[in-house]
Amino acid sequence: MAEPKTEKGAPKAAKKDAKKDVKSAKGGEGASAKARGRDAAPAQDFVAPTDYVPRLKKHYNEVVRDQLIKEFGYKNPLEVPVIDKIVLNMGVGEAVNDTKKVASAAADLGLIAGQKPIVTHARKAIATFKVRENMPIGAKVTLRKTRMYEFLDRLVTIALPRIRDFRGLNPKSFDGRGNYALGIKEHLVFPEIDYDKAESLLGLDVIVCTTAKTDEEARALLRAFNFPFRQ
Repeated sequence: MAEPKTEKGAPKAAKKDAKKDVKSAKGGEGASAKARGRDAAPAQDFVAPTDYVPRLKKHYNEVVRDQLIKEFGYKNPLEVPVIDKIVLNMGVGEAVNDTKKVASAAADLGLIAGQKPIVTHARKAIATFKVRENMPIGAKVTLRKTRMYEFLDRLVTIALPRIRDFRGLNPKSFDGRGNYALGIKEHLVFPEIDYDKAESLLGLDVIVCTTAKTDEEARALLRAFNFPFRQ
C-alpha cells in the first residue's frame, strides 16, 4: 500500500516544483524588465527644454536695446520701449448670411496665431447691414511673449514678402501713443493656410502694441525688427 501513495504523491510534488519554477521565471523576467526600465527613461518623463528663446527676442536683447539707448539716450534700461502684445482681428462680413463662416475664420486664425482665438459678437443691431445684436461677426486673438515673437518673425520674414505688389508698410499708421496697425487683405499669405482648403479670402488686422511714449520711438523700435516701412 506504500507504493501507490508515493506514486500519487509524486505528481503533486512535481506540480509544486513546476509552479515554483514558473514563479521564479516570472520573477526573473520582472527583475530584468525593471532593470531595463532603470536604463531607459520612459517617454512620459521627457521634459521639454525651458531655455528656448525666440530669435527676435534674442535679437532685441543683444542688438535692439543698445541701439535704442544710443539713439534716444535712455538713462534707465527700463525706459527702453518693448513690444507688449500683438492683437490679430478678423472680421467676417459673410457671417450675415452664413454664421458657419465665423467658425471657419476662427479655425484659420488659430492656425496663423498658434493660439485659440475668441469669437467676437455684435454689440448692437444694425438693420442696414442685417446685423443682429450679439451676432457672431468675427474672431480675434492676443499674442504675448514667446508666441508674439514667433508670429512677428513669420510676419516680417514670410507673410509680408508674399503680398502681391507689396511696396512697404505705411510709416504713418501709428495712433500717437506708440501703437502700430496694419491690414492684410488675404490671409493666404501665411504659410499655415492651405490654399486648396481655404473656403474664402479673409482680411486680417494686425495691431502691434508697444510701450513707447511717442510714435518716433515706436517707429525706431519696429524698424529695428526689420519692419519694411516705405521711404
